Amino acid sequence: MIESQLARFPRLELVTAPTALEKLERLSASLGREVYVKRDDTTTLAMGGNKVRKLEYLAADALAQGADTLITAGAIQSNHVRQTAALAARLGLGCVALLENSIASTDHNYLTNGNRLLLDLFGTHVEPIENLDNADAQLESLANRLRSEGKKPYSVPIGGSNALGALGYVRAGLELAAQIRKTGLTFAAVVLASGSAGTHSGLALALSEALPELPVIGVTVSRIDAAQRPKVQGLAELTAQLLRVPLPEAFKVELWDEYFAPAYGIPNAGTQAAIKWVASQEGLLLDPAYTGKAMAGLLDGIERGRFADGPILFLHTGGSPSLFAYHPAKLD
Repeated sequence: MIESQLARFPRLELVTAPTALEKLERLSASLGREVYVKRDDTTTLAMGGNKVRKLEYLAADALAQGADTLITAGAIQSNHVRQTAALAARLGLGCVALLENSIASTDHNYLTNGNRLLLDLFGTHVEPIENLDNADAQLESLANRLRSEGKKPYSVPIGGSNALGALGYVRAGLELAAQIRKTGLTFAAVVLASGSAGTHSGLALALSEALPELPVIGVTVSRIDAAQRPKVQGLAELTAQLLRVPLPEAFKVELWDEYFAPAYGIPNAGTQAAIKWVASQEGLLLDPAYTGKAMAGLLDGIERGRFADGPILFLHTGGSPSLFAYHPAKLD
């Protein structure tokens, strides 16, 4: 039902083939537990990442509305802003980004390198902002100002995470379900970083219909369970409404919130260890804000016996450009 309804929505074809599902051989041998990775870090736009799947739908909507400028917001090292800016450049659109220094860093690398450097290369107009506590209103104010200047802005929410953007991970969930069936394996769980909730909501929605026995575990990167749960649940409900389908009975929000401290964008010791170990075992790069924390949760979950029997699947949502913003101060 979900797949047929998804076909109603136009998208830009940026992800033209399924991203790979790979076994992490050395890591699995070290852990004594099979671990696979879905390589959404290898999508084709601006050094890869999950946001391009959301932007396929959001940018198609922007073009349909005749927009000439994409506007969005995020932290200085936002992967989402980086990919939005890159797509705007590819489409010949302007891009304006509201950026906050969410960790109050004074480190030169954080302020100028990594994703922030790429924004300059893409020709993004950056407007620093003290905080994004009311991001929707702040983006609407920016849109109104640009309209008064004769522009036709299209507002892309933080993380691309509204119901339309979440369709990108509904589609990815169906793609992943087909790959899982092809392996013939029964996976214990899918583990991913849970932040602005669009990736988590869309993936869990699709898999709850396609593979209803498969748990989808979101490792929070910025909030405790009580704050993140309604975001994921609410966005899944809105996405189901957009698709005109009922929320599947098997749909369930599963969150682990022990791994994000002290705050969003600040890697802790477990994050640092996970990044270094996976890189040394597999040559696979994680990032300090999202995938490093999610992998720390996966590794700790194995050690604590939190998973059922079977291989574990990690959704790699990208983010490696931010490594250059945190090196060497944050990863020594």
